[in-house]
Parts: sequence; C-alpha cells; structure tokens
Amino acid sequence: MTDDHDPDAALHRRFQEIYEANHAALAAYGLRRTANPEDAADVVAETFAVAWRRIRQLPPGREATLWLFGTARRVLANQRRGERRRARLSLRLRAQPQRLQAGAEEHAGDLALARVALQRLPAVQREVLGLVAWEGLSTAELASVLGCSQNAAKIRLHRARRAFSGELERIGAASPAPATAKPTSAGGQEQSAIRNPSPISGETP
Repeated sequence: MTDDHDPDAALHRRFQEIYEANHAALAAYGLRRTANPEDAADVVAETFAVAWRRIRQLPPGREATLWLFGTARRVLANQRRGERRRARLSLRLRAQPQRLQAGAEEHAGDLALARVALQRLPAVQREVLGLVAWEGLSTAELASVLGCSQNAAKIRLHRARRAFSGELERIGAASPAPATAKPTSAGGQEQSAIRNPSPISGETP
C-alpha cells in the first residue's frame, strides 16, 4: 500500500519533513534560552511531541516553522515555571555570582555591556529582541509567533529596543561624542540607531 492510500504513512512522512527542516533552528532557539543543552533538548523534544499530536492542524511551509517557534516559546515558559517551583533556592544562589559578574563586565567592552543590559530587561522583552536578532524573524513573523497583530508586534519590538537602549545608557554605554556628531563608522551608525529608535505607527513617544 502506498502513502497515497495510507493516511498514517502520509502523516508520518509530513512529520519527518517538518522535523528535518526545523530541528536545527529549534535546537538553536532552545540553546540560546536555557542554562544547559539538556534543557534545550527537552524544549525541542516537547515541541515536536506537541507537533506530532497536532500534525493534522499544522500549517504548511514557513507557517509551520513559526508555529513551532510559538509552541517552543510556550514549552519554555512552562519549563521555567517548573524550575522556579522546584529550585527557588538554587536560582537565588545562581543569581548572586551573575550579579557580581555583571558588575565586573560593565567595563569589559560594548559586547559585555550589551549582555548586562539585556539581562536587565524583562524576559518578555528579551524574547522579542532574541526572536528578531537571533532567529531573524520579520515583523510579520514575530507577530505570528507572539500571537498578536503586526502593529502590536512593531510596538513591542520598538519598546524592547528603547528599553535596551535605556539600560545601555544607564550602565555607561552611551557614546562620549556629542549627540549631533555624525557617526564615523557602521558601528557608530548602529549604536546611534539603538539609542535613538524611530517612533512607529501605533505608539505615542
């Protein structure tokens, strides 16, 4: 019997195609957002388990990838809630050396400053910035993963960038050059864009 006459075989084949096309991206997503590879593997495994249970409802093409990111985001949130319930004391102990490290990194260069600033943001804003910077999602794709309108996604992204810029300013990452000075390099242009994000439709400055 061929796959054309065997619905179960067709579903298995589609799941395999989705798995092969998206496993690497989901693994990278998990690794960037968890403390160790084991936790990242759990996120990936649970995401694909949900995908298999709902294989008949998965959208086609790129939409399937965005659906997987959205599912992984919820799986990760559940994982984090469980970790907080099981290991509140451990989390407090781990946070102490992180705070000490953050203070030391404030003078270690722009990359270290950016890491410190990012960690000071709420988890929701870190996630929005990560989906755009790490996963390379467009605004429309970000909206799909977050489950909101494109305009709402633009507003969330703009606010996250503005908050990130504010944290950079607070830890001394602002350029010493006057605000009216023209940037002399691509890096200077990027820093200017981060610190002075342009307003977008739907948000009051």
